[in-house]
Parts: sequence; structure tokens; C-alpha cells
Amino acid sequence: MCKGLESLPITCLERAKELKARFGSFLLKQELNLMGLSNKADKLRSEDALKWRTSFQNLLAHKDGLCAFRAFLVSEYSEENIAFYLACEDYRNTKSSTKLCTKAKKIFEDFIGSDAPREVNLDHETRTITKKNLERPTISCFELAQSKIYTLMEKDCYPRFLKSALYLDLTRQLTP
Repeated sequence: MCKGLESLPITCLERAKELKARFGSFLLKQELNLMGLSNKADKLRSEDALKWRTSFQNLLAHKDGLCAFRAFLVSEYSEENIAFYLACEDYRNTKSSTKLCTKAKKIFEDFIGSDAPREVNLDHETRTITKKNLERPTISCFELAQSKIYTLMEKDCYPRFLKSALYLDLTRQLTP
């Protein structure tokens, strides 16, 4: 926290708040542009965006909802959670057993291993079980870890997303 703010004239504090609001609005517009939603806001039906509020699954099932949620996670520096979840979904849909081994190793190295660049927050027991599962990769070897990350996002990130400026501004832009 900044020290000495109370000694600043009220106009300085008001100006700082105004700049913060403008900067926040700029960042939101940049995020929406990156997601491709700013031009789609008029196409996106408000019912779609409002359905995202009914359940986390509805949010993930909608292409634009997933994009908005991912942008929110990027802003919170926790994008690795949705990246891991989606990598596991892709893995479960893999048909070739040779590709299973390669993908399993890549997912473990990227998200679970001790030096993983995008390490997800898993307890020791889940890490151990997942590592053991990789000795003989099957379609279900990441099931426990994926379930833990899904629950983490659903219980922690999703409620914050629904209260975020990104989601609230997006739903305000939409006309019923």
C-alpha cells in the first residue's frame, strides 16, 4: 500500500482514481480485442453471456465464454489452469496410443513436473498418483488432476469472473 496518500490533495486522489478507471477500461478493451469479442459484442446475444452465469459448464461450453474466462485468468496470472484443463480434454480425445505417450509426457512436463513452466496447483498426493499413472498412459491418467483443477476453477476463479469488470462490462454492452 502506498504511504502518504492521505497527505495528497483530494483532487490528486480523484485524478488517480480517474486514471485507474481509464487505464482499467483500456486494458479491458485490449483484452476484448485479443479475444475477438469487441467486434462480436453486437453479434453475441445477451442470453448467451447470461447463460455463462448459470453454471461453470455453460461458460466453458460456449466458445466466447471460454475466451472471456481465459482472458480473465490471464489478467489474474492463473491462465495455466484453463490451459491444463483444455490440454487434458485434448488428451482424452486422442485415439492413437503412440500419441497418448507423447502428449502425456508433454502435459506432465508443462503443468505437473517439479520444473514445469506452467505449473498448476496440485496437492502432493495427486501429483504422485498422476506421475504413477504415466508409467502406462491411458486416456484416464490425468482424470484426478484435471478434476482437481476443474473444481479449483469452478469454486474459486469462476465466482470472481462473474464479478469481474470484464464480465460485467461485457454483459452491460449487450442489449436484451
